[in-house]
Amino acid sequence: MKTLVPFCKTSSLAAAFALLLFSGELFAQAAAPVPNKGDTAWLLVSTAIVIFMTLPGLGLFYGGLVRSKNMLSVLMQCVLVFALVAVLWTLYGYSLAFTPGNAFFGGWDRLLMKGLTPEANAATFSKGVVVPELGYFAFQAAFACITCALVVGAFAERIRFSAVLVFTAIWFTFAYVPMAHMVWFWPGPDAFTDQAAADAATAASGFLFKRGALDFAGGTVVHINAAVAGLVGAWLVGKRIGYGHEAMRPHNLPLTMAGASILWVGWFGFNAGSALEANGSAALAFVNTLIAPCAAILAWTLGEWIGKGKPSMLGAASGAVAGLVGITPAAGFVGLGGALVIGFVAGLACLWGVSGLKRLLRADDALDVFGVHGVGGIVGALLTGVFAAPSLGGVGIYDYVANKTAESYSISGQLLIQGTGVVVTLIWSGLVAFIAFKLASFLPGGLRVAADEEREGLDITSHGESAYDR
Repeated sequence: MKTLVPFCKTSSLAAAFALLLFSGELFAQAAAPVPNKGDTAWLLVSTAIVIFMTLPGLGLFYGGLVRSKNMLSVLMQCVLVFALVAVLWTLYGYSLAFTPGNAFFGGWDRLLMKGLTPEANAATFSKGVVVPELGYFAFQAAFACITCALVVGAFAERIRFSAVLVFTAIWFTFAYVPMAHMVWFWPGPDAFTDQAAADAATAASGFLFKRGALDFAGGTVVHINAAVAGLVGAWLVGKRIGYGHEAMRPHNLPLTMAGASILWVGWFGFNAGSALEANGSAALAFVNTLIAPCAAILAWTLGEWIGKGKPSMLGAASGAVAGLVGITPAAGFVGLGGALVIGFVAGLACLWGVSGLKRLLRADDALDVFGVHGVGGIVGALLTGVFAAPSLGGVGIYDYVANKTAESYSISGQLLIQGTGVVVTLIWSGLVAFIAFKLASFLPGGLRVAADEEREGLDITSHGESAYDR
């Protein structure tokens, strides 16, 4: 018996210690964030309708605006750009955009899909809340695809198809990917445990994020970025034959209206989905995405009615897109009053962008990519700095260390930060686009199709098809 007593005590202590360790493991497992099914569902639905924006939304919007002989060429450019960018995003784009690296590019943690498993999670904007990383990967892939597809509208009806693909691969790699990293990459809210940790996390963030730039869903990353690239392309590819002398009216405005409507529906996923959670921030972005385009439609229609004597359906559709572009960077940051003002100002500004500014720039921006996405993106990015102020109904800036909205907000200071983001995007995208187009010009045949091919139309000469029976 005496020999059993110490043995029993030792066994009991060992069992208790093992139970303690096991309980600790269970506690650690229980404490690990688990994706919420509602957040996951909202993210996946948002991703699907953002994809729907490009295919078929943007394709139909652009296709209706060109002449009938170039309808299929625009659709083909949209679908191939989408496919190319999705593959490049999977191979290396996501890794370079959304993993730790330097201020301009991420690293190789997700190169060739490494680590992208159903068990991997990605941070949101709330502490202790995550979503499946595969969902986040797909959501951001849809953004990359539509951004690159937006560019093709500026030089539609005269560019060589091979040049579009080569340009897209280069510009995506050296313009879209770093802009996404600069504006949106950060270690996540859980890294902000105290001030020292917050300073370290901020230092590890993207170049513009660490400076405090506000861009909820892509005013700089998507719209200004694509618009500048398109403008450079319009200059370098040159004007269409007969531009300024021949009528180049849209061939099918009902298709354009249908495309604009699809874009609007998809934009709810674009903006509200950028909250990454099914919460009040998503609801705010959703409502702002509803009302800002309505204000822009009224503004554009009013301006066109006064200036030209007649309101047009094309103007109404363009106004809707202008309002959507304008509210994109502000969607989750401003109140409803701010959204109405941003939409109205964007509508008037973009109307000037496709008329007065277009003449000043002397570019044949065929489908007004810069006039709408560039001007609207700049207006939205700057006004985000104004109307995000709590004093004007905005949500302010969240302090993740104190877990509350920061007490102070400087409109002038934030405007300076927003302006810096705009200038960086203009310069970065413009330089990369110039280099990308110059490299593409070394392809056999150069950037532009032959004059006789352009006159006949790219549907037949580039793709051997026709959108309509002749």
